[in-house]
Amino acid sequence: MDMAGMEARLKFSALILITTMLLMSLTPLQYQENITEDIFSSNVEAREDDVGQVNCTGLTFEDLFDYDFARFDIDILDDWASAETFANSWVNGSKASTVRENLDDLIGSQNVPGGSNGYISTDERDAVRAIGPDCIADMDTRIGLKQGVAHRNGVDWNNWSFVQDGIALDEINLVPSDHEEKRTCQNLLANSGCYEVPVEATDDLEISMLVAEDKTYNSVFNKLSNSGVSDFTLAINVTNVSDAIFVFTFPITQGLRVVEFSTMDDGIQNDALETPVVEYLPDGRLRVSVDVEYPTSNYPSIREIYIDFTTQAPEENDNPIWGNGAPADGKIIPISRDGTIMVIDGDSTENWATDDDGWALDCDFDESGWSSQMDEDGALIITSVGTGSSQATCSLVDPFGATSELSRTWTFGQPFTSSAIINEESEELELTITPTGLVGEMTLMVHAHQPENMADAKTITVATNEITTSLSLQKLRPGMVMVMGTADATSMMTYSFMLNFGLEKASSPPMIELTIGLDMENATWDEVYSEFTLKGKVIDPDGEDVTMSLSICGGSTTNFIRDGINWEIDVSIASCSTLGITEYDVIISATDESGVVGTLAVFVPDPYAEDDNGDGTISDIKPSEKAGLPSLSLLSTLIITLLAMAYWQRKQYL
Repeated sequence: MDMAGMEARLKFSALILITTMLLMSLTPLQYQENITEDIFSSNVEAREDDVGQVNCTGLTFEDLFDYDFARFDIDILDDWASAETFANSWVNGSKASTVRENLDDLIGSQNVPGGSNGYISTDERDAVRAIGPDCIADMDTRIGLKQGVAHRNGVDWNNWSFVQDGIALDEINLVPSDHEEKRTCQNLLANSGCYEVPVEATDDLEISMLVAEDKTYNSVFNKLSNSGVSDFTLAINVTNVSDAIFVFTFPITQGLRVVEFSTMDDGIQNDALETPVVEYLPDGRLRVSVDVEYPTSNYPSIREIYIDFTTQAPEENDNPIWGNGAPADGKIIPISRDGTIMVIDGDSTENWATDDDGWALDCDFDESGWSSQMDEDGALIITSVGTGSSQATCSLVDPFGATSELSRTWTFGQPFTSSAIINEESEELELTITPTGLVGEMTLMVHAHQPENMADAKTITVATNEITTSLSLQKLRPGMVMVMGTADATSMMTYSFMLNFGLEKASSPPMIELTIGLDMENATWDEVYSEFTLKGKVIDPDGEDVTMSLSICGGSTTNFIRDGINWEIDVSIASCSTLGITEYDVIISATDESGVVGTLAVFVPDPYAEDDNGDGTISDIKPSEKAGLPSLSLLSTLIITLLAMAYWQRKQYL
């Protein structure tokens, strides 16, 4: 088979899977009966010679794929013409096995190597990721928008579409890497590193669609001429969507709200189903969540959902009210630096105010260039420009323009600036705090910090003058070091900070100790003097794990016995004997996780050597004759004794 034809067939087959896995609810809005293998075949025949192009028009997700649950997050952008669409689907147990089997069969039907062999491979997975966007771009989205008062017909169901180059695909566990029957791909054209598992694998899997890295959107729709500032209807065809949730988030639009909701089954309204969940995010956007369930028994009944929107003010609307958790009037709110930064997280602002329809802060700053906003999680974000501090008058406002009866005045600013160095001699971090005058006096509790380690904390008081304090680096490992702490002062909210000066704690080498015997010997020999034993301790000052090695007579070993900081090793002298070496210079090395090495040199003398005094004791510091031979003094004594005996016997004979 030619490579172009094979690539085209591979792309189509993989695209079918993507169509099925990711676009769970993205079925055509009008029910397509009898979508069979004939459709698949016709699509292949039409495009099989056009490399990189496949036609997935008319294919439905449910024809090939049975999922457990899907979630679709659709964020409509400010232009009211494009959107970020994120899709996640989950498949468990036997359904996951069916997905793998279908994919393997589809690949095989196109004569692609590795297909129809009862295994799903990483090559097949990679093909799905690469060419899937082409298939998705052909699919109908079954979402429509129509401007004007509430609509229940006449909606252009296909005015929402996907953009191929904006689509990225991903999956989790389609080809389980830890499956007990995993094997190297058996087909001859498999890529290096390819592996495969039986299609019967029931491991759970997840399929995702997202926005490509270098793109800002992956779907577009016919822009409403009113840009959402007057009545319109959102319509969704959910026929055969077994279990999914759709989450639509709309741009900030003054007064936008939901006024009506309907579910139509074959054109008849069904009032038994759940209504959408409507909420206003702290950043001012409207979010609508629709939970969809379509029982198999309802098929082929057509189910359509209609949601009507307006910007007309409600007849009744209460003003937002300050909560007990909000900063008091006149409070100082600390910030860490100039620029745009998060000052207060969403969990902290959650109880600042209450309103039935949500609320946000509207702040007017004294200094030019300063502003505030809240993100979708409720975090307070401040933008500042070089003036150090600014006062702001803040009110609460709801989505329909109602404001709190009272406002509060706060001061935003930096309580101090800072710098730091690491003193290599003292192995401490020297932190310098320079107050800005925002507060008169403040108490800081600070410590040197790493993501998984924390040194001892120190408490200092800072008034009007610069102060330098030393922070311990003990309990920290080599690597990046930051300063973490809190600052408290009268009329100021507690300031929690993390300061990064780009400092690193250097690694200290491991320390190796040798255990000396009662007779002051370095080593203990076995009975036949063929090997000796060394014992000792190894400690890394930074608390890192160490690995040990020993070298002797040109060879090396790592055969240490370790028990905490204690070590022991038996050292054979066989390699030394072959070289004629009778005195033994041993080098022990310990390497920590940072790659820093500590060494210890150990001398082990010839076990047959005498000491310098000639008293016949075994020396542990001086070399002697070759191991295994009697000493020279012993040989001399023996020779003299034998000669004397021979002379005495000869004299007796004469």
